[in-house]
Amino acid sequence: MVAAFALLTACGGGGSPPIIRAPAPAPTPTPTPTPTPTPTPTPPPSGNFPVVAAPSAFNTSEYRRSDGPSQHNAASAWASGHTGDGVTIAVIDTGIDLDNPEFAGRLSNASTDIFGTRPVEGPDDHGNLVSLVAAAARDNTGILGIAYDATVLAIRADTPGSCGGDNAEDPSTDCTFSNTAIANSIDYAVANAAKVINISLGGEGGLNQALRVAIDNAVANGVLIIVAAGNDGRAELTNFGSEFAARGNGGVLIVGSVDKDYGISDFSNKAGANPDFYIAARGEEVCCVYENGEILVETIDGDQFVYLFSGTSFASPQVAGAAALLAQAFPNLTGAEIAEILLRSAFDAGATGEDPVFGQGIMDINRAFQPIGTTTLAAATTAFALSDTSGIASPAMGDAFRTASLPAVITDEFDRAFETNLAGTLRGAEVPQRLNGALAGNARHVGGGTQAASVAFSIDASGAQPPRAQALQLTSEQSEAARVLAARVAMQIAPGTQFGFAYRQGADGLVATLQGQERPAFMIARDAAGESGMIARSDTAFALRHRLGDWGLTVSAQTGVTITAAEQRRTAQLLGRRAEEDLASFGLSFDRDFGDFDTALGLTWTMEDNTVLGARFHEGFGIAGSDTLFVDAEMGWRIADGWRLGGAYRQGFTRVADAPLLADNSQIGSNAWSLDIQRVGVFAGADRMALRISQPLRVQSGGLNLNLPVAYDYETLTAEYGLRTLSLTPQGREMTGELSWIGQLWGGSAAASLFYRRDPGHFETVPDDMGVGLRWSRDF
Repeated sequence: MVAAFALLTACGGGGSPPIIRAPAPAPTPTPTPTPTPTPTPTPPPSGNFPVVAAPSAFNTSEYRRSDGPSQHNAASAWASGHTGDGVTIAVIDTGIDLDNPEFAGRLSNASTDIFGTRPVEGPDDHGNLVSLVAAAARDNTGILGIAYDATVLAIRADTPGSCGGDNAEDPSTDCTFSNTAIANSIDYAVANAAKVINISLGGEGGLNQALRVAIDNAVANGVLIIVAAGNDGRAELTNFGSEFAARGNGGVLIVGSVDKDYGISDFSNKAGANPDFYIAARGEEVCCVYENGEILVETIDGDQFVYLFSGTSFASPQVAGAAALLAQAFPNLTGAEIAEILLRSAFDAGATGEDPVFGQGIMDINRAFQPIGTTTLAAATTAFALSDTSGIASPAMGDAFRTASLPAVITDEFDRAFETNLAGTLRGAEVPQRLNGALAGNARHVGGGTQAASVAFSIDASGAQPPRAQALQLTSEQSEAARVLAARVAMQIAPGTQFGFAYRQGADGLVATLQGQERPAFMIARDAAGESGMIARSDTAFALRHRLGDWGLTVSAQTGVTITAAEQRRTAQLLGRRAEEDLASFGLSFDRDFGDFDTALGLTWTMEDNTVLGARFHEGFGIAGSDTLFVDAEMGWRIADGWRLGGAYRQGFTRVADAPLLADNSQIGSNAWSLDIQRVGVFAGADRMALRISQPLRVQSGGLNLNLPVAYDYETLTAEYGLRTLSLTPQGREMTGELSWIGQLWGGSAAASLFYRRDPGHFETVPDDMGVGLRWSRDF
C-alpha cells in the first residue's frame, strides 16, 4: 500500500501555521552593504545562545533580513570562505521558480520532475521557499541563504494532479507525495552528485521498503538526508519522522523549529523518544515570501507589509545549508560525519544534555566549524589539544615567546584540518622572586670539620614550605617533596686527593669547596659558575679532586630533575601542574694558583630528558631532550691586603635531541657572567663587603627549527610540511647589581643587601626590581 502525505505550508499532517503578515522594512531602492550593529536575539529559556557578531562585510541589509544566517552564526563560516560553493543541495519538494534571480547560475541542469511529465516549476511556492532558505544568493537584495553559493538540484516529486487547492494563502494544501516518488527522488539526487538532500515533507504513515533502501543507499554513498520534524505540535515525531531517524546509520537528521528567541515553536513536533538525531533551527516567522523574483511587499491602509512563513519545512533547509558549508570546507566528510558534527556542536537548549524537546540542541554553525574531539598536528598521532600548553620557557629564555609565531595545521577526530598558531599557548617562565627566596626560608645550618674532613647540613627548621617552594609557588605536594635535609661531606682520602658527596646540593658548590675557592656571598646576584638557566633540583652529587703538580684536576657528577618554570596545562589531566624530568651532568675542571691569582677552567656536560635547557614542550612536537656543554672560566685576584677582584664566565652550547618534527641546526647558544670585588675587614676584622654585577644565564642565539604541517590534502589525508623557527632568545636582558655586607652584629650573624635588577628574568616589559634585604640570626 502506498502512503500519502499531505503537504501544507510546512510539512506535517495536523494543520499548518498560517502565513503571517508583518510590516515591511523601510523601502530601500538599492540595498547597500553599510555596516550596522546586529541585534542580539533574546536568549532561550536555557541560557544565552552564543551569538557571534557578523563581520562588517556581511552585516548588510540583506543579511539582517535573513533570519537563519544571523541566528545560527553562518557569517563566521562565510568569513573563512565557506559559502557552499561546489556543493549540491537536492530539494525534494514541489519544484522551484526557475526565473527567480536568487538561484541564477546555481540551479542544477539536472533539476527535474521525478515523474518526467511536467515542468520543474510547480503550482505552489513551497519548494521555492525551502530553496531560498537554504541557498538564496548573496546579491544585496532580498534575503540570502545559509549556503548562498551552493548549487540547488530541484526535484519536483508531488503526485501529479494533487496540487491545486483553492486556498489563496496556502495553495499547496492538497499536495501529496508517495513513498515511491520520494525513494526515486533520493536515488536521483545521489546519481546526480548531491551531497545534501532536504525533505521538507511529513505525515503519519511509515516508510515502504523502496524508501528504506533508498535512504540506506544514499547514506552509504556519503550523502546526508535532512527531514523536517512536522507541524503537529506533538511531543513525539510522526511515524514518517521516527522511521527516517532510525534509518541510514547516522546519516539522517530530523529538524524541529525554534522562534527568534530560540524557544521551541508551538507547532513543531518535538524530539520525544528520538533525540539522538534531532536538532532544532529557525523555522518560525522566516522572511520572506517572493513574487516575480523579489520580496512581496503589500500596501494596506498606507502601511507596507511583507509575508513571513513558518514551519519545520523551513527549519530543515537551514540545517541543509549548514551541511553544505561543512561539505565545502571539509570535503573528506561523509554525510553521517556532517550529521554528527552538527549534533555534537549544537547549543544545549532545554534540559542539560539531550532532551525530549530540543533533542541534541539548537544548530550553531560557528561551533560546528571548531575542532571536535582529540586534535593532533596534521598527520601526526600524538594528541595536541588546542587548550594545552604548547611550551614553557626556562629562566634562560625569559620573554622569548612574547613575539613568537608558530602557524601550523591541526586535525580533529574527523580529520578536518584547521589553521592555528601554536604560539598562543606558549608560556614564559615565572619571574623568580630572588629576595623572597633569599629571606623567606627558616632553615638551620649545622656544620663542622677538621683540616682533613668537613660536614655540613641544612635543615628545614619550621616545617613550612622551603624558599624554593615559595619562590616557585609550587603545590603543597611538591613542597612536601622538596622539604628534605641537605647535606655535604668533604674529606681527604689520600695525599693530594679529596672526595666530596652532597645530597640535595649541586656539584658546582662541592667542586668549589674542594678547590678552596673564595666566593663572596650575595643574596640576589648569582655567580656565573654553575648557572644552569633552568629550575632544577639536585638529588645527589659527588666530586673527586686530585693534585697533579701545581694543577688540581676535579671530576664531578650529579643527578636530579628539572622543574617546569610555570604550570602547564594538559586537557587529559584537567588541571595545571609542574612536570619534573630527569637531569644528569658530568664535569671536568682544572684549577691552579699563580701567586695572587687563582684560576679554574672547566667543562660540564648536562643531559636532559624531555627538556631543552630547562624548557618543556608539548609531547606532540616529539622533543625527547637535549645535551648542553658548558665551558667555565673563573679568576680571582688578590689585588691588595683584604681586597679581592673576581670574575666568572660561562658559555653554553645546547644541542636538541633528534625528533621527527625537528629540522637541522636546532642549536642554542647561551652565556652568563659575573664580576665582583670584595673587601674583608670593613667595620670589623672579619666582616665582608662586596659588590657584584652579573647577568644570569641567558640564551644569546638559536632556537628550534620545526617541521610543522602547513597545508593539508583532503584527497590523500596527508599534510604538507614547512619550516617554522621558534627563537629562544629573549628581548629582555637581566642585569643585576648588588652591594652586600656580612658580619657579626649583636651577638649573632647579620647580612645586608642593596640590589637592583634590570629586566628581571630577562623580561623586557617587567618593571625593574630593586630593594633592600636584611637578615639576622643567632643560635640559642
